[in-house]
Order: sequence, then structure tokens, then C-alpha cells
Amino acid sequence: MTQADPAPANTRRSHDREILTLAVPAFGALVAEPLFVLVDSAVVGHLGTPQLAGLGVAAALLSTAVSVFVFLAYATTAAVARRVGAGDLPAAIRQGMDGIWLALLLGLAVVAVTLPTAPWVVEAFGASGTAAPHAATYLRISSLGIPAMLIVLAATGVLRGLQDTRTPLYVAVAGFSANAALSVALVYGAGLGIAGSAWGTVIAQCGMALAYLVVVVRGARRHGASLRPDAAGIRASAQAGVPLLIRTLSLRAVLMIATAIAARLGDVPVAAHQIILSLWSLMAFALDAIAIAGQAIIGRYLGAGDTDGARAVCRRMVQWGIASGVVLGVLVVAARPLFIPLFTDDHAVRDTLLAALLVVALSQPIAGVVFVLDGVLMGAGDGPYLAGAMVVTLAVFAPVALLVPALGGGLTALWWAMTLMMTTRMVTLWLRMRSGRWLVTGATR
Repeated sequence: MTQADPAPANTRRSHDREILTLAVPAFGALVAEPLFVLVDSAVVGHLGTPQLAGLGVAAALLSTAVSVFVFLAYATTAAVARRVGAGDLPAAIRQGMDGIWLALLLGLAVVAVTLPTAPWVVEAFGASGTAAPHAATYLRISSLGIPAMLIVLAATGVLRGLQDTRTPLYVAVAGFSANAALSVALVYGAGLGIAGSAWGTVIAQCGMALAYLVVVVRGARRHGASLRPDAAGIRASAQAGVPLLIRTLSLRAVLMIATAIAARLGDVPVAAHQIILSLWSLMAFALDAIAIAGQAIIGRYLGAGDTDGARAVCRRMVQWGIASGVVLGVLVVAARPLFIPLFTDDHAVRDTLLAALLVVALSQPIAGVVFVLDGVLMGAGDGPYLAGAMVVTLAVFAPVALLVPALGGGLTALWWAMTLMMTTRMVTLWLRMRSGRWLVTGATR
């Protein structure tokens, strides 16, 4: 062994510690988020089928409305991390405040649109006559919490950029616990029905936003950063978010097309597809946690002008992504007898599920690379390339997916098309990573 050997090993261990320190709490926070809807479903489900159906419609609409603005977290993380790397904490927090002000403005705009149009939107979404009134009630009330939800996204980005993923975990757990208690108290204790569940969500989200704001404001005062809205800064945050919005909408289009194709295949395939999609989303949380670590770490390295460090940690995170994907794939195959019965007793659905699930398991290492490189390029502020790459991916996926029912293919063929989609993403992201064009240093890109 040469004397040069310990240094790379020490560097790898240092990167591993850094990745785990950020990724593990990020994973916990990500898992806590869908528990809001799960708790509401459990509480409202005992009110009756129309109420539960109404919640399902409203929750889907609300989730879509908020997820479209996830760029508030991504863009803010990258921008703040760059300034942290450059050693300018006041500017980092000032940048974060711009993102929070943008979140508030966007949230108020969404509320202004949602309140008067809720019944029409619910009807357009296909809610039944018995479920529609409950869906409209839940959507109208819960929309009042959208500004808080978007502030939570932006403030989460601020803290991630500051290399802090523990605080978002604590806030998410507290918010979930408060939502659970409030839902039970307001739905049954106060007798408010589905409206009580919506108010519980609004109050919990507002509490989370307030907790984040307290943390950010304290940091701003400690470092002398201004809290006032700055038009130029807000505009810059919006401009940085547009490419990521395009990326998110393109990804949403992929998932919507896949579900629409599955529905055309019949009731059994679409039921199996929903189960697989739920598992796919759960596994995505684990991989997305590494991507979040990538956003924060890469932004900091590039802000500090350390391109060699950025390349090295990128390589290490790709290794983490591949290894995590292999582990997840093996777990899916090994645990099939345990989790499939939890979802369905229908043998036709189970039989349809099995072959497609093997395709999903095989694709997890690809997904690991995709999530990691997505996070790396987000951390580098390479939004325009990510937008273009996702549009190209959509253009490749859509015609192939549409051919599945035309050629008599089933659910397994559809998930091979999804694997093609992920492979296309991997290729486009890998080419960008290899080019080095994302390695733009400095406090701003």
C-alpha cells in the first residue's frame, strides 16, 4: 500500500459522512409529508364513503397544485448553498428570504384562484354528485393553507442550502403530529366533519411555516440580513424557478400519461399500476434524500470555487445512488410475498402485478443514478438543461407509451416504457455530468 492510498479513502469517508448527515434527516422529512394525507384519510374514512371520496379528489388536486411549486425548495437550496460556499452567510439568508417572499406571493395567487373555482374544478375532475360537495368544502378550506405550504417549501430550501436537514425533519414530525391530533379533535370532538380535517391541515401547515420563519428570521438578525421584500431578488428567484417548473410539469405529464394508458388497459391493470406507482414513489423518497444532499453539497462546493471537490462528491453520490438502487431492487423482489397481500386480495391483480414489479426492481439502479444526477445539476443551478432534458424525455416516452395498448401490450410493457423513460433521463443527465459544463463556480451562477 502506498502512502497516497489513505487520502482517497479518507476523502471517501468524509464524503460519506457528509452525504449521510444530510440525506438521513432529509429522508425522514420526505416520508413525513405524505402522512398528512394518510392521517386525513384514516380520520375522514370513518365519516362515510362520500366524504372519503371527496377527500381523495380534493387531496389529489391540492397535492398537484403544491407539487408544481416544488422548485421553490430546489432553486432556493442551490442559490443559498452557493453563497454559503462563498462564505457570505448574510447574502445566503437574503437569497432565502427572496424565495420565501416569492412563495408567499404565489400562494396568495393560488388561493385567489382556488376559492371561487373550487366547485367547478372538483366537477371537472370527475367527482360524483355525492362526493363533490365534500371535495369542494375540503379544497376551499385547505387552499387557505397553500401560502403556508409554499413558504414551507421555500424555507426548507433555505435550511438545506445552509446544510441543515435536521430542522426540516423536526418540523415535519411536529407538523404531522399536530395534524393528526387536530383532525381527530375537529372532525369528531368539534363535530365539523370533513371541514374539521381541512382546518386541521391548515392550522398544522401554518404552524410549520411559522416555525420555519422563526428559524430563518433569527438567522437573518444574527447575520444582519434584511428581511424586507426585494423586487429584484424576488424576480431573480422566479426566473431561476421557471426551468425547474418546466421540468416538474414534464415529469408530471409522464406520470399522467402512464396512468391514462394503464386505465385504457382495463380495471385490473390500472389497479396493479396504482400499487406499483405507490411503491415506486416510496422508493423515490430514499433516492431523493441522496439527491437533496447533492443539491446542498454541490452548491456549496461550487460557491467555494472547488470544482475538483464537486466532481469527487458527485462521483461518490453516483456510487451511493447505484448501490441504493440495487438494494431497493433486491428488497422489492425479496419482499413481494409480504407486501403484495397488504394491497390486494384479487389474484388477477396480483398476477398482473408480479411481472411488472420485476421490471421496476431491475430499473432501480438506473433510478438511483437519475435521482443523484438530478440533485447534482440542481445544486449547480443547471435548471435550463434539466428542463430541456425532461422535455426530450417526455418526447421519447409519450409515443412509446401510446403504442403499448395499440400493439396489444399490457402493464409489463408499460413499465418497460417507464424504464425507457428513466434510461433516457439517465443518459441525458450523464452526458451533462461528463461534459463538465455544469461546473460554474462563484456565489451566483
